[in-house]
Amino acid sequence: MKLIVQIPCLNEEETLPLTVRDIPRTIEGIDRIEILVIDDGSTDRTSEIARELGVNHIIKFSNTKGLADAFIAGLDASLKLGADIIVNTDADNQYNGDDIAKLVKPIIEGRTDIVVGDRETHKLEHFSITKKFLQKLGSWIVRQVSNTDIPDATSGFRAYSKEAALKMNVISRFTYTLETIIQAGKKNIAIDHVQIRTNEPIRKSRLYSNMFSYIKRSISTIFRIYAMYEPLKIFFYIGGGVLSGGIIISLRFLYFYLGGSGAGHVQSLILAAVLMIIGFQIIVIGLVADLISGNRRLLEDNLYRLRKMELFLGKTEERAE
Repeated sequence: MKLIVQIPCLNEEETLPLTVRDIPRTIEGIDRIEILVIDDGSTDRTSEIARELGVNHIIKFSNTKGLADAFIAGLDASLKLGADIIVNTDADNQYNGDDIAKLVKPIIEGRTDIVVGDRETHKLEHFSITKKFLQKLGSWIVRQVSNTDIPDATSGFRAYSKEAALKMNVISRFTYTLETIIQAGKKNIAIDHVQIRTNEPIRKSRLYSNMFSYIKRSISTIFRIYAMYEPLKIFFYIGGGVLSGGIIISLRFLYFYLGGSGAGHVQSLILAAVLMIIGFQIIVIGLVADLISGNRRLLEDNLYRLRKMELFLGKTEERAE
């Protein structure tokens, strides 16, 4: 069984050596461990440092594409390199490399396909009270929309089986952490979590400039991905609310009309009609979006089969050589 540890990097020449140093070279149940560095357009010596460290594989982007693109490029490359399990870790040495063995164990034993490292953020001293609350709230929201029980949804320390990696399709350009959990829940991919250790922070996160920006982009990502998989629910709730408002206003008009003072509330009747028409249209849009969502599932299934076929053909060509 082959494990590839992928490390997305952006100007990490100082911290990359620490991260690579802590990656275990032997794990029970794993025959071969390789390291893949994805250089997301770094302007420092990240790639050169990776070569000096003896990293097995390096992907270098000509410009910065973002964490999500670096992550999915790593998954794709790892699959083509023959990985049975893929571990993603950050290059800032945030996570304890020794816990990789703990992370992959449930996959080796066949108990799950995705394992997310739980940092137990409520215990982290360098997290402010506000950040702890937002992490807890955000993870709770992700659990509700994904029907999973992952306590630390933003943790980037996670492991994927080959089957799970083949089914991942990251749409967001911001981050993959929230989206992949929601996808796992909606695609019925077995997902679990284990408690992990973290190291003392060396620098601040580069993923976002401020907390408000992170919250805004995270909410946008959650809503967008949930809408992809459950469009009918979202449009039905919105359209139903607008339609209900129109019905309530029309009942109010009916009340005054039966009381003999309906002439003074004609504007309410017009508003009620407008709201009911809009509400009905939103529900119809939801039905159309649900049909499109069903078509997208078929396309994702075809993409999954195509990826498996590519891997099979790649292995066949290697044997022929």
